[in-house]
Amino acid sequence: MQKVLLVIPAYNEEENILKVYQKIKEYNKKEKTSYDLIVINDGSTDKTSEICHQNKIPIIDLIHNLGIGGAVQTGYKYAYQNNYDIVVQFDGDGQHDVRYVKNIIEPIIKGKADMVIGSRFISNIDTFKSSFARRMGIRIISVFIKFATGKKIYDTTSGFRACSKELIYDFNLSYPSEYPEPITTAEIIKKKYEVKEIPVEMQERTAGISSIRAWKDIYYMLNVCLALLVIKIRRYKKCQ
Repeated sequence: MQKVLLVIPAYNEEENILKVYQKIKEYNKKEKTSYDLIVINDGSTDKTSEICHQNKIPIIDLIHNLGIGGAVQTGYKYAYQNNYDIVVQFDGDGQHDVRYVKNIIEPIIKGKADMVIGSRFISNIDTFKSSFARRMGIRIISVFIKFATGKKIYDTTSGFRACSKELIYDFNLSYPSEYPEPITTAEIIKKKYEVKEIPVEMQERTAGISSIRAWKDIYYMLNVCLALLVIKIRRYKKCQ
């Protein structure tokens, strides 16, 4: 049986993290699954760490805030060191639904993909929609990924992703600190890994504040697009 680890980066998620953990635990019991999890506390200044320790939630406490890239790479390093077969990136804010984990890991288990992205934009299954500006930004980034790699990716900023053992090793060695979702997706396509998108439903955040604020959207999009142009001209090879 494949060992599956849910990596949950969390920054100031005191209002959400226990609910996220309980839903995963209840799902494992109901469906007889055995998804492990690890919360990566990214230097939170609230009670995220305290809540996890009080409730015996597996956690790694980072001394400083590294940002989403550093927090997620910490999870990949943990997964590599503990010999996991699949990592699922899973948000600590309650937006991701554990019921869809089985869908996004299935192509990896069957050897049909190295990364599977949970996508809001390839079917009508998802009812939660981000702002118009955010959706337009995602579409523009999608165009740039297609230009850089030759492959169309619809949900370019989805953090709900599953990765194979080979990618666990790759990301354990190197992971971008900024704009990790679109950048890693483009880079692994250039490395000739197989990437698929699977439709999922996501929920709106019920508490707390997203790490990507609306006023940053244009800045975020422009910098991602510039990075993708660099990826277009660079040569890549798989890690050995």
